[in-house]
Amino acid sequence: MKFFFTIMKKILIISLLFLFAFANNAFAQTKVSGIVVDKSGQPIPFANVVFKDSNEGIVTNEDGRFYIESQKTYSTIVVSSVGFSEKEIALEKPVNYNFKIQLNEAESLKEVVIFSGKTSKKNNPALDILRKIWEHKRKNGLNLFAQYQMEKYEKVEFDMNTIDSAFMKSKLFKGMEFIFDQVDTSRITGKTYLPIFINEALYDVYGDTKLKKVKEIMKANKTSGFEGNQQILSFVKDLYSDYNIYDNHLTFFDKSFTSPLSSTGIDVYNYVLRDSSFVDKKWCYNIVFYPRRKNELTFKGDFWVNDSTFAIKKINMAVTKSANINWVKDIYLEQEFDVVNDSVFLLTRDYLMSDFALNKKEKSKGLYGKRTSFYRNHEFNKEKPVAFYKEEVNYMDKAVYAKSDEFWNENRFENLSKDELGVYKMLDTLKTVKKFKQISSSVMVLASGYVQFGHIDYGPIFSTFGYNEVEGLRLRTGARTYFGTADTWRLQGYAAYGFKDDKLKYGFSGKWMVDKKNRLILSGGNRRDVEQIGSSLTASTDVLGRSNASSTIFASGNNGKLTTINLSTVALEIEPVKNVTFQTGFSYRTLESASPTFSLDYYTDAAQTITKSDVKQSEFNFRVGYTPKRKAIGFAVERDIADSPYSEVSVNYSHGFKGLLDSDFKYEKIQLYFKQPIIIGPLGRSNIILEMGKTFGTIPLGLMSVIPGNQTFFSNESTFSNLNYYEFISDQYTTLQWNHNFQGRFFSRIPFMRKLNWREIIGVKGVYGTISDANRAINASGLAYNAPENVYWEYNAGIGNIFKFLRIDFAWRGSYLNTPDTNRFSVKGSFGFYF
Repeated sequence: MKFFFTIMKKILIISLLFLFAFANNAFAQTKVSGIVVDKSGQPIPFANVVFKDSNEGIVTNEDGRFYIESQKTYSTIVVSSVGFSEKEIALEKPVNYNFKIQLNEAESLKEVVIFSGKTSKKNNPALDILRKIWEHKRKNGLNLFAQYQMEKYEKVEFDMNTIDSAFMKSKLFKGMEFIFDQVDTSRITGKTYLPIFINEALYDVYGDTKLKKVKEIMKANKTSGFEGNQQILSFVKDLYSDYNIYDNHLTFFDKSFTSPLSSTGIDVYNYVLRDSSFVDKKWCYNIVFYPRRKNELTFKGDFWVNDSTFAIKKINMAVTKSANINWVKDIYLEQEFDVVNDSVFLLTRDYLMSDFALNKKEKSKGLYGKRTSFYRNHEFNKEKPVAFYKEEVNYMDKAVYAKSDEFWNENRFENLSKDELGVYKMLDTLKTVKKFKQISSSVMVLASGYVQFGHIDYGPIFSTFGYNEVEGLRLRTGARTYFGTADTWRLQGYAAYGFKDDKLKYGFSGKWMVDKKNRLILSGGNRRDVEQIGSSLTASTDVLGRSNASSTIFASGNNGKLTTINLSTVALEIEPVKNVTFQTGFSYRTLESASPTFSLDYYTDAAQTITKSDVKQSEFNFRVGYTPKRKAIGFAVERDIADSPYSEVSVNYSHGFKGLLDSDFKYEKIQLYFKQPIIIGPLGRSNIILEMGKTFGTIPLGLMSVIPGNQTFFSNESTFSNLNYYEFISDQYTTLQWNHNFQGRFFSRIPFMRKLNWREIIGVKGVYGTISDANRAINASGLAYNAPENVYWEYNAGIGNIFKFLRIDFAWRGSYLNTPDTNRFSVKGSFGFYF
């Protein structure tokens, strides 16, 4: 259910925010939109559209459509494309929408502008300039200095877009009509939009290129909109993407796009030298680029590059409409660079806009996510001590969030427009409207899975129903405390009832962050429930954690090998260094079979004449975890994690006591977990996962390491698709798995599959394990102990992005093919929200 909950959270955040609307308002001087076609009416993609006698231009998309805007007043646009005569269009008024511009075939070669179709890789002056950019890219920017510091201003905004007048008249907006007074028009797409969220922040930025360290110190932060909703704040943070246009690949939404400045760009893009001109008193060349093939993760746009340093002065680029990315109709980027010391080009403005939508149709409604960053007052070679760059683990300065309007008026890098100032007032007023509060609450309920009553959240609602052979139909209800994104403590609990076994189950826990700076957290709790133990090898530290295998509604085979567990824990956790955690704790648990058809029995004497059916166990635990590059959101005792790939490694040591609280066994267990995501440019993304573990001492079935099987119809990364529950057991094990998503790299080359946007997935996983003679000797459960001593392995191939949310995996067993009742082949599915 947690997986389903994550999916629903993000889908509903996007879809429910579409419930706002707006009309048309304009303040730029010249606006033009339309479509460029040939004489047969067919669209001309990647045609060149510029304001006459200017360097302001744009490239039409794959459907021949364009929108261009300028703060200046122009009376003519010029349209050109390969094989067609150049055409000038007079503008009779400042705002001109829905032009249909027909180009005629060129009558002579002199009139041909090489701008569409595949360009030559030989004798192309644009490529000669591109090679110079590669040679000089390490001689430009901040990397020229040992140390640097600067000021940064960042503005993040969410806007609703493309809602027509009929929608504005909906009863949904009764009492909120005033919001339409703040409607504006995007200078990028020409669509109307209404802001619903604005966040501004000021930073001091310090960097040391020798140490490869960067530190940002926030000086002020201001938010208006949904600031009380932690799910929307999480989604806003997911929008943030750091990139360097000189890199070969740029990562957005967990996908790797080939940069137009990439050293492999010649094989991916067409390049055209369009113009040359002075830009801010520097002579620059203008180069247009567009993809050589459809459906690949590429951009279209243009850049201006200096003729001597070959540093980028300005670049504009947009993701092509045919790119294999879901829920995002457009991604548009702008960067501007200014000259320092007459030769060094430094980034001064960075603009990123994404258009989130349920589909890519021209008139589909959506949500803009925009981030604008400005940089100024650069200083260089002022060395800071190494300790200065130590990252704060959980520091929050409340004064940063309490700056006055006067402070912002004095310290913004650019003044807010009249419309933006009006938006702040509108959003503050909107929060007092009852209907808006109801809509905001609905978004929070469906996105988080919790219904809020004051400072109590009821839920999660997505875990209400379940089923297994022991409990039959299972109903669950729960609640937690919630006071805000900086909660220092939390209580939560649940109760569940099975109609078949007629038993009540429950769980409760509490957490208290004793020290905020180092995230020193004291926790404890108790859970009495029915569980499918052995659903994962690496033990969870969550006392309320529960496997989906215990309560999935859809399962294959018998899932009656369930255990009644009564678990009590107390733990202490600290994060002295960012993303490095230490946890120590003590637990006491009792285990017994929950089904008459399943046994956990073991012998208690050497003669094997006396058996016992339950296990009582006291255990000490110590864990060290390291998650480099993990981005946590918020400052509370429980935090969300931003959706960005990061490595993970942990070592867990456990010691079982015999006799303490009537405990049955003495043992020691050590476990290692390692996960490494690898983005391989245009070839997609790999994950490598290694797990190792060994138990020293004699233990019964309930404490053994069960190789996790999967008898559901759903894919699960931590399990083996063709194994049944308890098919393999061990007391020492090593597992290794590799999976790779090609992100549609090969399907996009097949013409009849190109439009499907399917994605290819392959993988292989294996496990080696053994069981000691002592552990075999005390087994009285009747379950045959089988260990994967000859290495069990399986491999899989799958197709993802079916209908944008469905993935189907086909898994084949690679060994132990003649074991009775084996699954040699299985088909698993999963649903997910993937960009």
